[in-house]
Amino acid sequence: MRILLVGAGGVGTAIAKIAARRRFAELVVADYDLARAERAAAASDRYRAVRIDARDADAVAGLLAEHSCDVLMNATDPRFVLPLYTAALRSGVHYLDMAMSLSHPHADAPYSKTGVKLGDDQFAMAGQWETSGKLALVGIGVEPGLSDIFARHAADELFGEIGEIGVRDGANLTVQGYDFAPTFSIWTTIEECLNPPVVWEADRGWFTTPPFSEPEVFTFPAGIGAVECVNVEHEEVLLIPRWVKARRVTFKYGLGEEFIGVLKALHKVGLDATDPVSVGGSRVSPRDVVAACLPDPAELGTKMAGLTCAGTWVTGTGKNGAPREVYLYHVVDNAWSMAEYGSQAVVWQTAVNPVVALELIDSGAWSGAGVLGPEALPAGPFLDLLTDYGSPWACEERTPTAS
Repeated sequence: MRILLVGAGGVGTAIAKIAARRRFAELVVADYDLARAERAAAASDRYRAVRIDARDADAVAGLLAEHSCDVLMNATDPRFVLPLYTAALRSGVHYLDMAMSLSHPHADAPYSKTGVKLGDDQFAMAGQWETSGKLALVGIGVEPGLSDIFARHAADELFGEIGEIGVRDGANLTVQGYDFAPTFSIWTTIEECLNPPVVWEADRGWFTTPPFSEPEVFTFPAGIGAVECVNVEHEEVLLIPRWVKARRVTFKYGLGEEFIGVLKALHKVGLDATDPVSVGGSRVSPRDVVAACLPDPAELGTKMAGLTCAGTWVTGTGKNGAPREVYLYHVVDNAWSMAEYGSQAVVWQTAVNPVVALELIDSGAWSGAGVLGPEALPAGPFLDLLTDYGSPWACEERTPTAS
């Protein structure tokens, strides 16, 4: 399989390193910064590096044709989803991403009604993808991605009826030498944390709440322990209900009081804005300035310590009709990912999942046409292959909470 990998940041570089150990993939690594693409492509002699502007769908389509690529792997931030998605469709190749097209809040009732939801612009083109016979596999990182696959596994193998599917993300990671250093893209973090979170309920459909709503303390495994989690806008809530039956779907993230305080402060002074403003004769986006002032998450690995945990908490009745509650999860130790791959834990955990998916598509174990989320495909082959990559998952039984 020949893959055009667009984006050679932390996650894109980790994808290149992980795929280099598997023999199914040849990568063309493309980035606006050619030097960065070259560093990522150095992971294998099967790779080559090129420069590309991800906003230019015509140029991307030209690269896909020039290098006879079978698939476009999007490892950029959500601003570039639509031109890359469009280029792949026009070129007749498969497409994968880890974050979906951007949302826009409801104009009059942003904290109760949805406006344009995450992925709506992509699903609007589903018919064209079906006609093309190609697969657009959206949201195939860790969250969304592995978390959605856990939901499918729970529905198929563990539960007769599901009450709530709640994606819960927490960590005990620390970064030495910085008062504030996000371990993932601050641009994306601001987007998902300050937008109105979406919740899905079977009798209500999708609706929104204020940012950081419904705080709860969730106990994470592997010694991470209790972490306060809050509602955050995330793709799982928009994907899981399309293919998995449940009464409620939520996403909550363990941000911490300090992190939430910083995000609220950025919003209060307008530094979360994406529209350019004039500064000394130049036009700059306030959010881009914030990102430029913070350390590159991909470069923090040597200063990080601890674990990151992504998982899916599911309640309902088991196959035997008795109440059941489980947490399916995946933990990565930063010390392990740095020693094994030279990638910090959060970006490595995100990157391993699209590589597994690409290998399943290459082998034919996963197939389809149209716009599909990870939960639309069988979970078993993915979870087995993830374990084969040396990164096992686990399922923790919990005492069902009385309703």
